[in-house]
Amino acid sequence: MTDKYGVDNAVTISVDDSHLKSLDSDALKLAEMGYTQDLRRNYTVWSVLGVGFSLTNSWWGITAALITGINSGGPVLIIYGIILLTLVSTCVGITLSELVSAYPNAGNTSPTAWTLVPRLTGIGGQYFWANELAPRRFANFASYLTGWFAWAGSIFTSASVTLAIAAAAVGCWQLTHPEFAIHTWQVFVSYQILNVFAFFFNCYGKILPTLGHITLWTSLISFFVILVAVPAKAPTHQHAKFVFATFVNNTGWSQNGIAFIVGLINTNYSFACLDCATHLAEEVHRPEKMIPIAILGTVAIGFVTSWTYSIALFFSITTSVEDLTKSSTGVPILALFYHALGSKAGAIVLEALVIATGIGCLIASHTWQSRLCWSFSRDQGIPFSAFFSKVDRRLDVPVRAHLLSCIIVAIVGLLYLASYTAFNSMVTACIVLLYISYAIPIVCLLLHGRDNIPHGPFWMGSVGLFSNIVLLLWTGFTLIMYSFPAVMPVKADNMNYVSVVYGILVVIIMADWFFRGRRHYRGQVQRHEMAVVVVSRVDEKGGEGGA
Repeated sequence: MTDKYGVDNAVTISVDDSHLKSLDSDALKLAEMGYTQDLRRNYTVWSVLGVGFSLTNSWWGITAALITGINSGGPVLIIYGIILLTLVSTCVGITLSELVSAYPNAGNTSPTAWTLVPRLTGIGGQYFWANELAPRRFANFASYLTGWFAWAGSIFTSASVTLAIAAAAVGCWQLTHPEFAIHTWQVFVSYQILNVFAFFFNCYGKILPTLGHITLWTSLISFFVILVAVPAKAPTHQHAKFVFATFVNNTGWSQNGIAFIVGLINTNYSFACLDCATHLAEEVHRPEKMIPIAILGTVAIGFVTSWTYSIALFFSITTSVEDLTKSSTGVPILALFYHALGSKAGAIVLEALVIATGIGCLIASHTWQSRLCWSFSRDQGIPFSAFFSKVDRRLDVPVRAHLLSCIIVAIVGLLYLASYTAFNSMVTACIVLLYISYAIPIVCLLLHGRDNIPHGPFWMGSVGLFSNIVLLLWTGFTLIMYSFPAVMPVKADNMNYVSVVYGILVVIIMADWFFRGRRHYRGQVQRHEMAVVVVSRVDEKGGEGGA
């Protein structure tokens, strides 16, 4: 049966109440929305910060996407772009933190709406927020769109990280074998091997929280070693004017302004994926406090590491920027290491640290994308949701959702065979699709009224409103400007294919919505009905216990 909005509200409410009396406060909040505690709460705030920073990993993002930034602005773009993106990302972090903090502490009045909002972030983050904040007529569609954009963004994040590591590994081989000529198929094969590795590694859930600690420290130690070793060993150093006032435009764009904007993809990539921590909220205690710490901590660490790292490297450049970008390794940072240290072995060691950090980033990305796919499938957001929403009890991992995401990452890798600038397209899709997934619930929030929702421990008032507006403006800016070609003149093998990606994604989303999603997607009505049933059962059990 559908209501006047065309939403199928027929839902069978079945609650196993045998465990209700033993629910802890975190699981009870989750149960109040009709969800079961499917994943164990293995993560501490440090584990979540480790996963969040391992994925965002700003200094590594500068390294991975250096080939874009160094050609599209050079030192000026990266040094000042990091400052700009830190300010923007702080606004994004505040926006996400306000919402993730508000919902678990929703008021005490209406049992059908805000009162019963539980661990929202653990069941989808931004797509759940959109569902609760949008007008009822559009709530399910807004939530559905948000979920798809968020999941697609996570897919392209994994693809871009995998491609960066694959290129670095092949580049290391070329540095030690000068006669070796790099071809796209070699990087593509390396890409697929890494994707398979990440799939199997992430199938053992119990080690993932510990790995969050390990990857955080791996990243910070690698950063420190490179920060000290490269300037210390470089035979000469650049002057301050080169580092802080040299603009490079090797893009073919006649307008330096366009070249600068295109290059911002590099620094923007270094602060992407800030919502990662929100999707682990079902696996951490007190997420209303812990997740904001993890998000804003990621931004703070990201600025300090990426800015100091970039300054140190630019002071240590001993050759021209053109020589770095045209290196036979295809990896500018590896060429920089080699020229600064004067040793192939030393350069390989430092690049190995970069690769090790990247692998930690890749594992974090796969953790994130699998949780997103799994949580979205629990609300029937994708085809065959009943199959993909299962969690393997032995491994404590949503293996089916993880496998689906990895298969799609493997397919996305085909872009690299079509265009050698495919990395730019992957990075752009990663950035913009995630921003869109943040923007939709924020539009809904502003229409609903910021003061009409309960405020959590982290609420910034007028600063939060300003942050919301900055996020929306920046989303529009990136959607348009990051679609420009990275280089001119445009050819088939250097085209920015991100517009094609957007078009294909929209077609898939709309087709699935009209043929399946609009009838089966689980939205406000079903969750609120389930919440009333669960809360009444909890009350009954409490009464029986008291008797």
